[in-house]
Amino acid sequence: MVDETALARIAKDLQVIRNLLSKYVNAQHEAESEIPEKLRRFVTYWHALHDIVNMYEEKGTIAPPHVKREMERCDDRFRQLLSEAHLDGNVFEQVRRKMVDDPNNRWDHTRALGGPK
Repeated sequence: MVDETALARIAKDLQVIRNLLSKYVNAQHEAESEIPEKLRRFVTYWHALHDIVNMYEEKGTIAPPHVKREMERCDDRFRQLLSEAHLDGNVFEQVRRKMVDDPNNRWDHTRALGGPK
């Protein structure tokens, strides 16, 4: 025999879970419209690596070669990721297009779009 009250409670719980999950997915999608998760995580990693270099220097030592090589790799990779994000149709290009219309911009965002400010 099925307990109708238990089923109703389960259905209500599932609805709450579905609503919360939908809210989270929408928020994640909105956040990624500015900074892709891949880029955000990469920059977080690179920042942590930078902190490691600073930790060595604060102790008066030089960061080991393997740490310096990883910093060099991250420098090149960051340039590559930024170039990719700025390509036509990619996230930074789309954001720049939206930003161009703001008359209070401090910086010229049209230069990369090929038009005058």
